[in-house]
Order: sequence, then C-alpha cells, then structure tokens
Amino acid sequence: MSRFYLGVDGGQSSTKALIANEAGEVIGVGIGGPCNHVGAAEGRAKFNSAVGDCLHQACSQAGLDRETARFAAVCLGFSGGAEDKEAYARELIRSNQYKITNDAEIALSGATGGGPGIIIIAGTGSMAFGRNTQGVTRRAGGWGYIFGDEGGGFDITRRALRAALANEEGWGETTALTEMLRRRTEEISMNALLHAFYNGTYTRTVFASFAPLVTEAAQAGDPVAAAILHAAASELARYTESVFRSLFSEQEAAQVSPIGGVFRSVPLRRSFEEFLRQRIPCSVTPPKFDPAAGALLEALRLDGNLSELSRWPKPESETT
Repeated sequence: MSRFYLGVDGGQSSTKALIANEAGEVIGVGIGGPCNHVGAAEGRAKFNSAVGDCLHQACSQAGLDRETARFAAVCLGFSGGAEDKEAYARELIRSNQYKITNDAEIALSGATGGGPGIIIIAGTGSMAFGRNTQGVTRRAGGWGYIFGDEGGGFDITRRALRAALANEEGWGETTALTEMLRRRTEEISMNALLHAFYNGTYTRTVFASFAPLVTEAAQAGDPVAAAILHAAASELARYTESVFRSLFSEQEAAQVSPIGGVFRSVPLRRSFEEFLRQRIPCSVTPPKFDPAAGALLEALRLDGNLSELSRWPKPESETT
C-alpha cells in the first residue's frame, strides 16, 4: 500500500494543505479560510470548513478519496496554539500518526528544510523561534501588541504615530511622518488618528500596514523615520540573539531566516543583518520553503521518512 503524508498550515488569514507521497513529491495542494480561532460558538464550524475545504482540494489533486483517505503521518501547525484544535483535527483527519503544533515550528522547518536554525518573524507582530541539532527549541517575543511585538509592523507604526504626535504638539522633532500619516489615513490630525485607532476604526492589522510609510520617509532622508527603523532592527536582532544563545555555541554559525513583510524594508533589513553579525555567528538566508511545506516535512520525519520535497502543483484556487 502506498503511504501518503499531510502537512497543514492553519493561520489567521488562510489555511494551506499539502499532500506528498513516499518519495516526497507534493501531489496535492489545497487552500482554505482562516482557522486560528475555535473558541467562539461558530469556531468549530469555521475550523472544519477551512481545514476540510483545503483537504478536499488537496485530496482531489492527489487522486485520493477525501472520505476514506488515511495518511501515514500528518503535521498541523496552527496560529494561536494547538491545544484547542487537536481534538477537532483528529476527528477530521484519519492518520496513523499525528503531530499538532504551533505555526512557528512549521515555519522554522520550512525555512531550514527541516534542519536546525532560527526564524525571526516580523509581520504585524514579531517573535523569534529556533531549534538546534538536538531538537531543543526556544522562542523569544510574540507577546502581542500590548506587551511586546517589538520591531513588528504595529510597533513601527506606533513609534511613527508617537513621533508625529510629539511633532504636532510642538515638543518633538520635525518629521515628514506627520503629514504622510495624515494623507494616508485622511485624518485631520494625529490626535484624530490616535482616537480612530482606539475607537476601532483601524484594526491592528490595518494600523500595522502603515509601517512602509516609515521606510519611505527614511529613504527620503527623514532622521526620525530612520531612527525608528534602526530601533526596530535592533529589537529584532535582540530577539534572535536571545534564541541563539539559548541553543547554539559561539562555534556554530546558525542559519537565520527573516520572515514577514517588515523585512521588505531595505534599510531595516540592512540594519538587522548588521546588528546580528556584530552579535552572533550566523548566516542570514531566505526561507527554503513555506510553513505548509515545513508541516509536510515534519509529517515525513514523524514516519521516519527522510525524503526531500519536490514537484509543486498549483492549488486549485490558482488554476481556476
């Protein structure tokens, strides 16, 4: 009997499933909706729909019957933790072996191709996660926008708004960020923008999406914006250094993969790499695979299968 493997990345915006055969060939891909929150009354239905939809697509491409398919091993990585989703996942998916974990672990496995290393994630929020050759893992950050997430998009925009508020009130440095934020949001003042966030006009994700304005201002020569990016890069490097010192020795050059939209900022990325190389031995490289592929690699390894991944069909959503 052929053996098949399933990897699932369940996130805040979408869910992705990959199916591979024994040779590590990816033979099925599926895309579904978000499945990170299951606590609300409709949470279980949304979870089953998101995971079920992408599993149906992947099984269809792989030539498997969704209702009868049984996998040799599966790995599912979820944003927001796995504890409240494990029972639902086991009911929904038939497998001989299960690994149900968080999204950081599968992102790391994808980035390194299953090997040791560190990822530093900077999207709306931020965190670092690493694993060494002994399989020991550590994390730093990821505390959310109130208590942490330094260097993430929300934090960068928050710093920019603080600078713009100080400028507007006359006690801070002059900065182009004041007018840039006003134009982008169409708010009459920075004080109005502050209240618009507090009253829910802007979600955290939308607020974080203003972070590229800081890069734009910095590249145009605004020293306040440049200092904000410099500080954010330092915080991200500090997270990464903390994970490195918990897992690796000074004789090991760890692979570090930056992930997330914040690293599209050229000045921030440059500062981050400079900070990091001053502090730890490392090689900064882009991720090898995405988190869904990382979950699939974890499923293969769970079954003792050391095959590499190959052959990537397009998901149905990209072919219709």
